[in-house]
Amino acid sequence: MQQGRTHPDFTRFGAFHCAQRAVRALYQLRTEFVTRSKYEGVSNMLRSIQSLKGSAVAASDGLLGSVDEVYFDDEAWGVRYLVVDTGSWLKGHRVLISPYSVKHTDPGASTVSVDLTRDQVRNSPSIDTRQPVSRQHEVDYLRYYGYPAYWGGRDSWGMGGFPVLGPMQIGPGIQPGLFEPVEPDADASPEDVHLRSTDAVAGYHIEARDGSIGHVSGFIFDDEAWVIRYLTVDTRNWWPGGKTVLLATAWVDSVDWFGSSVFTDLTREAIKNCPDYDDLVPLSRTYETALHTFHSKDGYWTKGNSAAR
Repeated sequence: MQQGRTHPDFTRFGAFHCAQRAVRALYQLRTEFVTRSKYEGVSNMLRSIQSLKGSAVAASDGLLGSVDEVYFDDEAWGVRYLVVDTGSWLKGHRVLISPYSVKHTDPGASTVSVDLTRDQVRNSPSIDTRQPVSRQHEVDYLRYYGYPAYWGGRDSWGMGGFPVLGPMQIGPGIQPGLFEPVEPDADASPEDVHLRSTDAVAGYHIEARDGSIGHVSGFIFDDEAWVIRYLTVDTRNWWPGGKTVLLATAWVDSVDWFGSSVFTDLTREAIKNCPDYDDLVPLSRTYETALHTFHSKDGYWTKGNSAAR
């Protein structure tokens, strides 16, 4: 074999993998930039899930419908899908919209703008939202749109802490095989369900270390990271003159999905005496800091805190 020459197939193979590595490196830099901007002194956008419900969902070529429900996963509390009621447009079918599709939300106008067309949504895999959505259903959905799997990584969105696509991952129509395909877990089954509805979890009992203390009355999510940061807890049924407080999802030890109960290691007294939450006042970093300091907890926004992911 002549020295100094490389087989053409090897050249193409090496170039392909170099391109993959470059894309991953750019993706990581982009995610780290967003993370630094977000958690080093810049206020994050915390909103109630309730504020999303009823919002119009606008595609690039027209309205898709309105947000009817929100699904989050039971492992990282990530907001994985908006359940959109399409009204008469798709004969009343409800479709799933991933935060990967969301360009921006406008709370003032009650609008969620997505980087999709009506045809893309019309032709997406049919999912019966009246039944539990399995991991296999999610795989089919993500494959169709060309989105990466959010599970199996170290962060809440797989490779990063935000639903940000890599530079060459542009959604539907990306070149097949350019990235690792979305595959189900090795032990996945039709019953492998990790998605929960905020509608269903509202009302769950809050069980402190030493007894019941309230019930879930709402959810506060971060509309950049698309992660539920807090449960709002109504304690008024448990003692006269009770109040609404926040319980960080990072402080939830476990959830009994069949018994409709959320367990935390905080005590009833600690929850009873923590700073009040007023849903009429925008949630500030000052309040969050006071809440975490009261409970002697690190904030998710601090460096090195895995809850920030």
